[in-house]
Amino acid sequence: MGEIWDRVTAVQPPPSTSVLALTAAVAAALVLVPGLWPVARHAVTVAHEAGHAVVAALTGRRLTGIRLHADTSGLTLSRGRPRGPGMALMLLAGYPGPAVLGLGAAALVAAGRSVLLLWVLVAALALMLLLVRNLFGLWVVLAGGVGAWAVSWYATPDVQTAVACTLAWFWLLAAPRTVLELAVSRRRAGARTSDADQLATVTHVPAVVWVAVLLVVTVAAALAGTAILLPDVVAQVSGGPPNG
Repeated sequence: MGEIWDRVTAVQPPPSTSVLALTAAVAAALVLVPGLWPVARHAVTVAHEAGHAVVAALTGRRLTGIRLHADTSGLTLSRGRPRGPGMALMLLAGYPGPAVLGLGAAALVAAGRSVLLLWVLVAALALMLLLVRNLFGLWVVLAGGVGAWAVSWYATPDVQTAVACTLAWFWLLAAPRTVLELAVSRRRAGARTSDADQLATVTHVPAVVWVAVLLVVTVAAALAGTAILLPDVVAQVSGGPPNG
């Protein structure tokens, strides 16, 4: 336990600009390359459903299970009032989930806490494992947890930092893409069962407004995460003095 605590609380030097640039390029490839995105998107679905689950628990709803499917869709099941603030907040939490996770990851990476980020992911996925109700979902969550643990325990500090940086960039970049996919799917498909459409039913605010809100939130999170990871670059672009 002492060794685990030492690893979790270890502080590493913040990543260099070259490492940040390289990991950003890797994350962008995972989000933009057609052959990679369908696989990488499972990590977004996990964060999406975790967002639903966390807010459902915080608002007093009873969680009954999470399902993750091979087509990268997911479903979080809960019991409670079918309308009202709790239901609306739970529905609203899904798409910003990866963005919030990316922001938190960026803050930990910038503070030299890459290993702590990996262990937080291990703990969160272990809890999520208790809620998953289908075999494919169990495999996805278990594979993610084992991967994060293996990197935190066996990889060198440089590799740990690189992996943490890639995860932060990936969630920050992936969150807006999923909202854009939502907008496209709503335009093409006849069915209206998305989070935005369910929010429209609960709140009587048009779904297109909720899609716009989700896009603004995720893009703002991506910009804020970039400012956390690359403060000097952002300062130069904005015309301000570099930090430090």
